[in-house]
Amino acid sequence: MTPPVCPKAAHAFFASMAFMLAAACGGGSDPQPSTGSSTPPPPTGGGSTDPTWTSGVYAPSSQYVNRCETVRTGVDIEGDPFPDMAGSTLYENFFLRSWTHETYLWNDEVADRDPANYNDPVQYFAQLKTTAQTASGKDKDQFHFSQPTEDFLRERNAAPFASYGAVFFAFSVAPPRDVRVSYTEPGTPASEEIMGQPNLQRGSKILEIDGVDVVNTNTQSEIDALNAALFPENAGEMHTFVVEDPGSAGTRTVMLAAADISPSAVNLTDVIDTGTGKVGYAHITTFSPYDSEQQIADAIAALSADGVSDLVLDLRYNGGGLLAIASQLGFMVAGDAQTNGKTFERLQFNDDAGGVNPVTGETDNSTPFYSATVGFSSLAAGTPLTSLDLSRVFILTTENTCSASESVINALRGVDVEVVLIGEGTCGKPFGFYPESNCGQTYFSIQFQGVNDKDFGDYTDGFIAANSSETYGVRVAGCAIADDYDHDLGDPVEAMLAAALQYRDMGSCPSPSVVAGITTSSVKTAEKPAELTPGLNVMRHNRDMRMPE
Repeated sequence: MTPPVCPKAAHAFFASMAFMLAAACGGGSDPQPSTGSSTPPPPTGGGSTDPTWTSGVYAPSSQYVNRCETVRTGVDIEGDPFPDMAGSTLYENFFLRSWTHETYLWNDEVADRDPANYNDPVQYFAQLKTTAQTASGKDKDQFHFSQPTEDFLRERNAAPFASYGAVFFAFSVAPPRDVRVSYTEPGTPASEEIMGQPNLQRGSKILEIDGVDVVNTNTQSEIDALNAALFPENAGEMHTFVVEDPGSAGTRTVMLAAADISPSAVNLTDVIDTGTGKVGYAHITTFSPYDSEQQIADAIAALSADGVSDLVLDLRYNGGGLLAIASQLGFMVAGDAQTNGKTFERLQFNDDAGGVNPVTGETDNSTPFYSATVGFSSLAAGTPLTSLDLSRVFILTTENTCSASESVINALRGVDVEVVLIGEGTCGKPFGFYPESNCGQTYFSIQFQGVNDKDFGDYTDGFIAANSSETYGVRVAGCAIADDYDHDLGDPVEAMLAAALQYRDMGSCPSPSVVAGITTSSVKTAEKPAELTPGLNVMRHNRDMRMPE
């Protein structure tokens, strides 16, 4: 299972000498609380006014909000004054406890732990979640994390960060390691061509960086050097990579200089001419940040202008983002006749909420299929969106297809658009949250479950293709196909896209022998690849309910 996605953890690609991936943000094992009569040292700043704990009794979170151990002064990067007041770590913990009780979807499954037993709010927050599991045995809540508010605000505003413009995957994190390039961003150092050869390409295997053996090294100092090179801190950093490209028996040496990069929501579009009409292809990597609204709208409008009669949406690495923009994509696929008056997604909350959104206080918690822009991007709010008016869509997926991306699948099925799923099972996240910032840390705690126009939203073990060998998951028409690292995305012979085209033409999937014949770099193994992205954006892996102010 792909580990939770954490911006800071992404910079710890090789987290230890065993090359294990970073753990969940703010997670880890349950710290042992104090026992007996011993008490932890009192946090500073609160004095005798610090709150006291009574099991099962929760004061409103508003009594504790912004009462901080360390008080920030000035304004944040958006120009808003910091709301901090003098408080303590204990106040911060009590805020998290009450806020969780008020808003967490499974608040009745959270053990009430004494906040005084934890001297770190992030550690305390990690315990404020359910321990229940899904039918398949995975944790019901795999998405509980936090990050520094400064990082959250930078990501929300699409602030550029130092990167080569490449997304890396690790097929094996222990020696002999197998680290490859998943895809590159156009116009970045990774995709720059030298004598017709891009610096990095999909499927390129990273063998060595700055003289350090990626495949076999076992010393902490070399691991640290690899972390620093793969995820540079500053633009202008130069590092030397030795890579082996797919289908090549030799290696290449590439020198890369990091640059400040804002990743694109639309990585690639194309039109594939077939004997039975034009097929549009769009590789959409996220529904976040704000300018993804215009990028996706422009991409679909261009495909419409080209006269496509079918569409392949490549969401295999799309972890989610702004639900309103995911809704816009749903409308652009299906059109007005199929979506008018229908619900893209309706939110359900904890039992104590009584149908009222515990975060916003709203009673109408439905997101429609937005047929026009809503003002996230430079496009004026209310600009009509182009629609393809399709009764069927092909969607390419892996377990990195998550959250708002899964909402697109579920919502279209809810209005009887035929969704043909090609690829691996999705991550299984019908949940979402409203980010909550307090005292310099932003917390993400599941607060709602989304259901479609037919009130269906029970896919905690993901969507899987009809012929999948997986035991758990919601079966959808289509073909189980492993991710193919031997061909470029958008190439009609790439395994997933080829299967979509075959299913379109013949209504059938590639034979098992064909799937099994894919070379070892693309065969689905017991240890599935884990996405590792420089400067990874937390809000890309969520149902982000924000709307323009």
